[in-house]
Amino acid sequence: MSSPSEKASAPQPRPWWKYGFVWLVIAGPAVVVVAGFYTLWLAVRSPDPVLSEDYYRQGIEINKTLEAPHKSLAPALKGRNHAATPPQDQPLH
Repeated sequence: MSSPSEKASAPQPRPWWKYGFVWLVIAGPAVVVVAGFYTLWLAVRSPDPVLSEDYYRQGIEINKTLEAPHKSLAPALKGRNHAATPPQDQPLH
């Protein structure tokens, strides 16, 4: 059997909050929670503007005004519209 003096000299385990790795593990989820609340605050504080009901028609009208007087923009508009079109499907000029 061990004597009482041996039990008294045995090192006592430290509490969990004194270990650095515990705080490293806790810090990751804590930062994510704080970032989530900050993102929520930003979203509520400055919401995106609502599109008008006829946004598609307005876009068509803008394209018509760009094509008519500015012939120099026509190649850029065609390039923009056909950038993702494969070469074999592009219209002949």
